[in-house]
Amino acid sequence: MKNENNGNEEKMSRQPQKNDTSNEKSSDKGVIPQTVTEKASNHELDNLVYYADSNNVNAVDSKDDDDYLSIPEKDLKKQSMNGFGDYHNIVDYIVRITRQIWKEKDIGLIYDTYSHGVQIHRGLINSHGVNEVISGTLQTLQAFPDRTGLGWSVIWSGNDEDGYFTSHRGRSVATNLGDTLYGPATGKRVVFRTTADCLIHENKIYEEWLVMDTFHLVQQLGFDPIEIAKRTAKQTEKLAPPLKFGTAETAEEGLAPKKYIPKFQGFEIGDFILEMFNKVWERRSFNYVKNFYEDNAVIHYVCNKDLVGHSEIQGMFISLFASIPNGKVIVERVTCNKKGSDKDWDVAVRWRIQGIHGGIGYFGDPSGKPIEINGMNHFKVRNEKIQEEWMLFDGMEVLRQIYSGEEEETTDSEENFTSEDGNFTGVS
Repeated sequence: MKNENNGNEEKMSRQPQKNDTSNEKSSDKGVIPQTVTEKASNHELDNLVYYADSNNVNAVDSKDDDDYLSIPEKDLKKQSMNGFGDYHNIVDYIVRITRQIWKEKDIGLIYDTYSHGVQIHRGLINSHGVNEVISGTLQTLQAFPDRTGLGWSVIWSGNDEDGYFTSHRGRSVATNLGDTLYGPATGKRVVFRTTADCLIHENKIYEEWLVMDTFHLVQQLGFDPIEIAKRTAKQTEKLAPPLKFGTAETAEEGLAPKKYIPKFQGFEIGDFILEMFNKVWERRSFNYVKNFYEDNAVIHYVCNKDLVGHSEIQGMFISLFASIPNGKVIVERVTCNKKGSDKDWDVAVRWRIQGIHGGIGYFGDPSGKPIEINGMNHFKVRNEKIQEEWMLFDGMEVLRQIYSGEEEETTDSEENFTSEDGNFTGVS
């Protein structure tokens, strides 16, 4: 998977700490580090963590797109958007094009807002080119023609010169009135969540990472996720062959995960997130949940489940990592949006877990297969602790990997729903 940290977007090593504003310089690019030495000395954060101020845009938060479009003209925040046409700021861009494509069904807008050779990453399956985006959108709309979006959030960074990044969280409600990859139309009403990370330059999305709770969608449609996973594994065996190369393991190879050493004194949001992932995720020290989460913190988990409080959050982590006990956690990107004070942030994190499906846990009995879990989380950090979190990974993609390489008989009806590209239902 390509890492977008390639100079297309400004990277900032930190936000100046409180009361450290004597040399601070503001611009559309965020808050510039005070000294070159300071930036260079924190190259680890510089490669992972990006910052922006929510005051530079009209944050979506609890608004839907109708509410957003009702914002008076005089209250719309203006960013430099050279090459983007009439859009006011990068959040305005995401909200408006998403509405126009999905609600107003202006499929042709995709030609204007996606680059010709756009790359779409969905787990281990990639698709390429604007025509596949068009195809996937049409297939989704014919299967769920009344799809409407509920709940929005756009976390962003960057500028119009180097390019913008957005992480767009949404939830959709729809009726399955057309056939899908999974089977014939069911007429059932479904709810599903998606998160899409996009790299954008001059009005064109040129790379996108997409995660959708497909397992929950298959369940709601009334299909057996295991049978669907077996069928999908066979259909995509050429597109995404089973992982057969060396896997990234930790304890199994006798190498304990490194301890993250905070780079700054006191609370700093990039430090906070990377330390949390290191202690809770990488080192499985679930006792530290109490250090990073409020007492009554909520995680909106996959399959529309809410986990409340330290005990349920710890239980979730235990169940997940029991399935891949020696898996290696890779944090790909952390994007932080300041929400008024240095203690309050909205944060988007894209991550991967790689390893052997070697234990009984969330993904059932161990298969011994190498798997990779790709996910995205949005965090609401208030007063230096996580208050609310939206966690998303595609369980069906993991099951597809678990059942890849197995010989299964295929019925005639199943052959009618084969797929030879990466356009599964539910592009962003």
